[in-house]
Amino acid sequence: MINIYCDESCHLEHDNQKSMVIGGVWCPLDKIKKITNDIYIIKEKFNIKKYAEIKWTKVSNCNINYHKELIKYFFECEDLHFRAVVVKDKSKLNHEKYSQTHDDWYYKIYFDMLKTIIDPCENYNIYLDIKDTNSSEKVVKLNEILCNNIYDFNFEIIRRIQNVRSEECSILQLADLIIGAICYLNRGLDTSHAKIELIQMIKDLSGYSLNRTTLYRENKFNLLIWDGK
Repeated sequence: MINIYCDESCHLEHDNQKSMVIGGVWCPLDKIKKITNDIYIIKEKFNIKKYAEIKWTKVSNCNINYHKELIKYFFECEDLHFRAVVVKDKSKLNHEKYSQTHDDWYYKIYFDMLKTIIDPCENYNIYLDIKDTNSSEKVVKLNEILCNNIYDFNFEIIRRIQNVRSEECSILQLADLIIGAICYLNRGLDTSHAKIELIQMIKDLSGYSLNRTTLYRENKFNLLIWDGK
């Protein structure tokens, strides 16, 4: 059984943000307790409260070493994996041409992100961060799309898709941290030295530029740069 924890950044249609990222961190269900405990140990090392939320927006000069330790842990932990889809420029979207709403397109991108992760020989629980009042509807729709695509009509491969609050899940918070870094880079921002430093660390440890598609079968740190063609 594998758990996938999904998050997103700048996904709304009219949020005046150029780039968007949807991604997820996944790991075996039986490793979650150990990974969560390891993250608590890192927090204790830097005098961070046990239940303090890990968030990209909290990265600053005064806590850069703490966030570096979290990124280092992700890359050193063999049980943790990451994949994201990066939409470089939402202003180029033409939903009318393709007879779709922004929500329709949003689910297509979510599907593109997850389809590479899902192996029909495994079982999955998928958890989405609660973003708004439509979160429960998103779960139902995504469940339908994913299961139909892999002919999983009895829900044997994808056992569960549900919302979860990010403050309750440290692994989901790791997803937020990495997704935030990728989105920051692809939006062309440079307002924080600490964030730029953390992005460079992710580049170095992954071996990727974070603005180009990785190898399709890359298993540790997988990126798809979506161009909309």
